[in-house]
Amino acid sequence: MLAKSLCATSLAVLGFLVYILCTVGRRGKSYPPGPPTLPILGNLHQIPFKGAHFKFVEWAKQYGGIFSLKLGPGTAIVITERRLVRELLDKQSAISSYRPPSYVGNLITGGDHVLVMDAGPKWRTMRKQIVQEFTETMCEKKHVNVVNAEAVQMLRDVVLDPKGLMRHPKRFANSIIMSLVFGIRTPDVTTSHMQRMFELMEHWSLVMELGSTPPVDFYPFLKWVPERFLGNWTTRANQVKEEMHTLYEDLVEDVIKRRDSVGPGESMMDRVLNQQDAGKLTLTKHQLYFLAGIVIEGGSDTTASGILAFLKAMTCFPDLQKKAQAEIDSVVGEDRTPLWSDYERLPYVAQILKESMRWRPVGGVGVPHALSADAYVDGMFLPKGSVVFFNMWGLHNDEKYVSEPERFNPDRFAGRILLAPEYAASAEYESRDHYNYGVGRRLCPGIHLGERNLWIGMAKLLWAFNFKEDVDSNGRAIKLDMNYETGYSEGFIVCTKDFPSKVTPRSQKRVETIMREFDQANYDIFAKNS
Repeated sequence: MLAKSLCATSLAVLGFLVYILCTVGRRGKSYPPGPPTLPILGNLHQIPFKGAHFKFVEWAKQYGGIFSLKLGPGTAIVITERRLVRELLDKQSAISSYRPPSYVGNLITGGDHVLVMDAGPKWRTMRKQIVQEFTETMCEKKHVNVVNAEAVQMLRDVVLDPKGLMRHPKRFANSIIMSLVFGIRTPDVTTSHMQRMFELMEHWSLVMELGSTPPVDFYPFLKWVPERFLGNWTTRANQVKEEMHTLYEDLVEDVIKRRDSVGPGESMMDRVLNQQDAGKLTLTKHQLYFLAGIVIEGGSDTTASGILAFLKAMTCFPDLQKKAQAEIDSVVGEDRTPLWSDYERLPYVAQILKESMRWRPVGGVGVPHALSADAYVDGMFLPKGSVVFFNMWGLHNDEKYVSEPERFNPDRFAGRILLAPEYAASAEYESRDHYNYGVGRRLCPGIHLGERNLWIGMAKLLWAFNFKEDVDSNGRAIKLDMNYETGYSEGFIVCTKDFPSKVTPRSQKRVETIMREFDQANYDIFAKNS
């Protein structure tokens, strides 16, 4: 009797193991196509630890604009076709705006980071606070004045320290968002909170890149494998957790102390704390810290990365630089720097902005979405729980919509200078300028500010300076590495590696204008923020 029982148990266990081997890691028949899988692993062994977007482009050429990958028992959908982004992530955003489970993301953020948070009530509450602070009306009537002043200081900083060109756009971006969120400026590139912010973003970007940590969300048992065998991933994640929490806590607590001593101010966090004090919001301290933190993350790193990519392009393509400068000179002259109100009269500058963001996006793969219900696209079945990647690098280099994609060519946007929010909202997916701000209900809530940051910064830099290749000790031009794989950083957020550029003011008259406008900005804007 015992022998029969053991035999039955053994057969049941064997049957279960056979079932696991035959099903886990296998692609369903009605799923989008994809590369061959292995039992248990699926396609996990084929996903590179770094630069997954390059491999995704390779697979898209073989399997089409939508393909599937098996991540152990889970499924990933990769989209590299504009129409399909529209069909799934825009039109079906009610079920495609969720985030996949992220053990590492939640370990770092405690589940209170809007970027990795699921689309539930807490996400809606926190996102609402950000959206209402950065509406187009708020940006037009208020924020653009801060952007203009900080851009003038960026010009002044480049005049005084041209060798620091890599740092000045970072200060510019960080000071704008710090002023708006906390009422605290970043007066120079050595400011502590700026240095801490960009160091944090480098570490956060690396640890969150696809493939940089073990797939614990699909194989939970890996959490108990000694981390020394898996790249010390928990140590790295906990380091980012400590950096992130202490920075955001310090900044919010500084605002609270200032309110206690001199009363409420005019910053975003002041308005949030006013609601909190009145009982209209009931966020925890940790949620307050991370509500502020996500805004300064998005406002600092992406703006700086976009401007640095633009500067690299201008250094390498002086003929395009001269064309933009001629347009600016015909409208602005030497007695003032360009203003946001000049946007429609300076279309080529807008074209350069859009081409910079298309040509060298601030990320290779957009932040992954997840499906909260089964979906269908072009007759293919996408199961509930699937992770959905929109391959930004592939979308920006799709020859179906972009001729000679590796060529930096602002003329491809001639006659297409509407602002990014208008293209993102349009049903005409063919005309979308770029995908740096995301898609669907996860569209970046700072998109209106981001557009103004980038255009004002670029227009003023073109007005003020000439950029050209520097020379080595033998007088030979130093050729820059323009390759997105080798000349740019690794990680979830991509930025150009430091590069040399010979920067010279276009005239002494322009230097005088810069210094005059800086003095005025100091009086009108900077004096209001510490």
